Amino acid sequence: MLGRLAPAIVRVTSARVASAARVTSVRVASVLVAALLAAGLSGCGTQSEPGNVIMVSARACGTGWRQVAAGTQTFQIRNSSIGGAEVDLINPASGAIYAEVAGLGPGTTRPMRVDVGSGRYAFRCLIQDTDRLTGPTVRVGGHHQGAPAILPVTTDDLLGPAAVYHAYVSAGLNTLVQQVGVLTDQIRAGRLSAARAAWLPAHLTYERLGAAYGAFGNYDTEIDGRPDGLPRGVSDRAFTGFYRIEYGLWHGQSAQQLDGPAATLESNARALRRFWPGMEIDLLDLGLRTHEILENALQFQLTGHDDYGSGTTLATTVANIAGTQELLAVLHPLLAPRYPGLPAVYAGLGRLDRLVSAAHGANGTWTPVSRLSTIQRQQIDAAAGQVLQELAPIAAITEPRRS
Repeated sequence: MLGRLAPAIVRVTSARVASAARVTSVRVASVLVAALLAAGLSGCGTQSEPGNVIMVSARACGTGWRQVAAGTQTFQIRNSSIGGAEVDLINPASGAIYAEVAGLGPGTTRPMRVDVGSGRYAFRCLIQDTDRLTGPTVRVGGHHQGAPAILPVTTDDLLGPAAVYHAYVSAGLNTLVQQVGVLTDQIRAGRLSAARAAWLPAHLTYERLGAAYGAFGNYDTEIDGRPDGLPRGVSDRAFTGFYRIEYGLWHGQSAQQLDGPAATLESNARALRRFWPGMEIDLLDLGLRTHEILENALQFQLTGHDDYGSGTTLATTVANIAGTQELLAVLHPLLAPRYPGLPAVYAGLGRLDRLVSAAHGANGTWTPVSRLSTIQRQQIDAAAGQVLQELAPIAAITEPRRS
């Protein structure tokens, strides 16, 4: 299965990450690099010794590159400038990227390992506070195919998909407010059985909006936060939102006890809808969340961690799959020409959806994760792991790069 990852960019990232928000992106890229190297080394071509030292400075890019043979090569990228740098190995005719070293600090050297095919190559350097530089073109002979390159995605490329997704979230928040209103009304009227029936549809609506959670800020914690780390756990006053109400509804709490949390949830949902038009989704998150949504589902839903009494974490997983599919639909025009493994992603999501949905009974109830058979859990976990592997390259492919 690793062979499907080969078309994506080989990416080397700095060990020192400038922002904590990019840690997951680095993790995804690291998974991608490992898979690509495993795939690349299984093919033909010769492996070089430490290789050419490629010099990068504010005045020149890619100097020191001598003629190389086709096959797996290791370039030592040396930044002699006083600013941070990103160095790409590109097809000079199209600008498509074969490999990159990002976050290369001043005076540092890091390897770039790539399967070089027959054709023309050049290094492109983006150094802090300087214009982009492209080094000399080098021709590699022979008849080796090598790793393919992909066209970079720019900020402008992502603006359209971001606008489409923003509208999708707006519609979802409208539905959320309506459904939370029904839930609150049932609790206030003391109809707790009806409230339990109303809780799940509202929660699933929120769970389908996974790519926007970063833009929601503190509202996400207030609406869908867990009690993990709170001093009093599920009894802590800071435990609010859907999971707080789920806990109360399925642990015998009265309508009076739940009235306050329900009112708070409704107030937060309305406030989020009111402020959403002025909020923006980080363009980096559009690709990153295609992997993260299901990564979180694997960690919290498929383990039963987020089951606070209703036994519906598998329903939440289905909602997370739908949220991932929506995000892929928005990004499809960018991904289709850049990621040949995309059909495998869709197939994997479909298989995972069928396996999880099999736990949905004809009477509308869901089987709790704890009651799944061993074979069911194994099949679901295997399908989730496989599709996460297929999704991993998307974050690197769709990361916005300087044009």
